[in-house]
Amino acid sequence: MTPTFSSAFLLLIALSPLAGTLVAGLFGTGFLGRSVSRRGAHSITILLVAISFFCSLYSLYEVIINGAHFDQSIYTWTLVGNKVFEVGFLIDPLTALMMVVVTSVSLMVHIYTIGYMVDDPGYQRFFAYISLFTFSMLMLVMANNMMLLFFGWEAVGLVSYLLIGFWYKRDTAIFANMKAFLMNRVGDFGFVLGIGLLFAHAGSMNYSEIFAQAERLDTLVLPGTDWKLITVACICLFIGAMGKSAQVPLHSWLPDSMEGPTPISALIHAATMVTAGIFMVSRFSPLFELSSTALSFIIVIGSIGALFLGILGIIQNDIKRVVAYSTLSQLGYMTVALGASAYPVAIFHLMTHAFFKALLFLGAGSVIIGMHHDQDIRNMGGLRKYMPITWITFLLGTLALVGTPFFSGFYSKEHIIEAAGAANVWGANFAYWSTLIGVFVTSLYSFRLYFLVFHGKERFNTKPAHGKKHDDHGHHGGVPHESPWVVTLPLVLLAIPSVLVGAWAIDPLLFKGFFGDAIYVAAEHPAMATLASHFHGWVAYGLHAFQTAPFWLMIAGLVVAWYCYMVNPKLPAKIYSAFSGINRILENKYYADWINENVIARGVRALGSVFWKVGDKGIIDGAIIGGSTRVVSWIAAISRFLQSGYIYHYAFAMIAGLIALITYFVLVH
Repeated sequence: MTPTFSSAFLLLIALSPLAGTLVAGLFGTGFLGRSVSRRGAHSITILLVAISFFCSLYSLYEVIINGAHFDQSIYTWTLVGNKVFEVGFLIDPLTALMMVVVTSVSLMVHIYTIGYMVDDPGYQRFFAYISLFTFSMLMLVMANNMMLLFFGWEAVGLVSYLLIGFWYKRDTAIFANMKAFLMNRVGDFGFVLGIGLLFAHAGSMNYSEIFAQAERLDTLVLPGTDWKLITVACICLFIGAMGKSAQVPLHSWLPDSMEGPTPISALIHAATMVTAGIFMVSRFSPLFELSSTALSFIIVIGSIGALFLGILGIIQNDIKRVVAYSTLSQLGYMTVALGASAYPVAIFHLMTHAFFKALLFLGAGSVIIGMHHDQDIRNMGGLRKYMPITWITFLLGTLALVGTPFFSGFYSKEHIIEAAGAANVWGANFAYWSTLIGVFVTSLYSFRLYFLVFHGKERFNTKPAHGKKHDDHGHHGGVPHESPWVVTLPLVLLAIPSVLVGAWAIDPLLFKGFFGDAIYVAAEHPAMATLASHFHGWVAYGLHAFQTAPFWLMIAGLVVAWYCYMVNPKLPAKIYSAFSGINRILENKYYADWINENVIARGVRALGSVFWKVGDKGIIDGAIIGGSTRVVSWIAAISRFLQSGYIYHYAFAMIAGLIALITYFVLVH
């Protein structure tokens, strides 16, 4: 018999962070008093997230070693007719891996926050929020049905809104969190449609029951059209992923979300929330594999993000925004893997990216602390000797990001490029070249950031020539300094998997059937089989990399960044002048925000004005409400003439009525 987990154990994993939220949020923020101190808030929330992490780690161990599995209802939420809506958990290899990624990064962020938010008046509130986010994300990945998936999906969106606007007295933070909230609602509209279509035609919310009907669903068409139902449902689901995972054109909220404190940039916008869409598509792989049209749509969208959003990172001067555009690009890589039917590779890159991107965001936060909350990389330089731990860990994260052989990012990203080349869906060729060129772009903006921050001339002692963007409550000036241990310890702990996890995990995750039945790949999609035929161990794969195009493109990006920002720093300004038109397009972020604000938003407002004038004022207020009011007034006006108050008028009406009734019965009978 297959080993399983107890419901109480799984509830402990999921509800521990929620308990931390309730304690810190209710009793530490003034809502129900302030009996929980700042130290109490971080101690309780860290302890409870640590419990969730170690239990998740044990779950992964049981899944790997003993093949443990759980797919059961915890309790019935409601009944609608004969339809049952349940809260239930599914623990399989995909879920167990995601649980460890979510809780491990969350634990590091909780510890890091002690040092980063030490002077913030909203200290307890911040710990309550990040614990609530951890609970929401666990609900999303542990769900065994679409109802609980949607609950977690919306909950992480809500907490993201709260965290991006954490410093709610800033207009920029309020604008950023509202932008993120609204753009995610656009994606969620498609997500709800996809869930509704599947529920309507499968008659169930449970994954296992829906997937069991996959072949029947594949024969259906959308009523009133000749479109395949499964294609429409999958594209609608992916539209939800486009919003949550910041894919073109629903991507522009993520760079602006850097208005929130740096710890949430690592937790939400690098490791967990933005990867929810990648997880969701992988979970629904039995359905997506039935639609080549949906897979083509996915691979093209991912390709555009992988290349063109990465290019925007080259011109950014805010240290967090460079890393943010890197996140957009890497999410594009994961999406390409999904479109190529290489779901295990997408999850593999999700895992490696979670560690090295969280490291880079937290490293950026450490730099911001050391620079007394100055985020402009043009005001930095030479920080290596002042912040040695931050420097070496940031370098390791950078090497993982650019795909240096034997680092974690190399194994996952290299396989995405190969998968794109081996895919047999429309758009695969474009995806291959986009991801290949993206290697050079990633290396260029990554090493530009690294050289400008840690090497070269020290610019922090000169009068700043550039505007500053503060991640806290003011710039205090002074010589840079290394961050406290509660900040540097998570950097060191995240650097270890950023270097090692790729080599350790590649063989079991991609080629030894780790995911089992959790992920389905159809025989007509050969990407995974092609990758398996080329793999001969992590050492041989790493050594072979020195002969491949991606490696030399990475070296080219490094050399160009070194020459432009270390050897000849005047050259970038000359290039900028020579290509001012292109730079204008890049500085305006391909005019995505302009289109959203001046075309889409104005169009929606104009359409809303029409509905308001014609529908609301004309039909509802004018015809229905106003018309009924006029009819009642007309009847009342006539009735006033009949209600004269004279008895002989009423007697006359009674006699007339009696005569009319007698006449009627005489004529009828």
